[in-house]
This record gives sequence, C-alpha cells and structure tokens, in this order.
Amino acid sequence: MSQLFHNKDKVSNDSLFESWAFHNTNYILFGIGLALILIGYFVMAAGEVNSFQSLTLAPIMLFVGYIIFIPAALIYRDKSSEH
Repeated sequence: MSQLFHNKDKVSNDSLFESWAFHNTNYILFGIGLALILIGYFVMAAGEVNSFQSLTLAPIMLFVGYIIFIPAALIYRDKSSEH
C-alpha cells in the first residue's frame, strides 16, 4: 500500500516539473535581469550622492531588472513545447 502512494506522488511530481520546465529563453531573460540588477547596484555605489547616476540611472536599471526581466523569465513559456 505504501508503494501505491509513492507511485501516485511520483506521477504528480513529474507532471509538475514538466509544466514548470525552463528553456534557454527563460535562462537568458533571468541572466539579463540578474546582470541589470548587479550593474545597477555597482552604478549606484560608484556615483556620488546627488548625481544622475545614483538618483536616476541606477534605480531605472534596478526597476527593469526586478520588475520586468526576472518576472518575465519566470512567466515566459515557449510555444513550441506546449502540447
């Protein structure tokens, strides 16, 4: 009986991992987002306190990385892999 529950869990976990599989596009989007975030923090740290670099450029880069690219990498689905 224990094996019956084990097989049922294995089937449900397999289908979960198949539906959430990342493709190359997801990794590229995630990498771009991560790079924007890291560069944004470096730009912010390198700029003076009241400079364009620290007050405008770096926050825009961080916003685009955190709010656009990272969620896009998590949400994007390749249409060719759908059944």
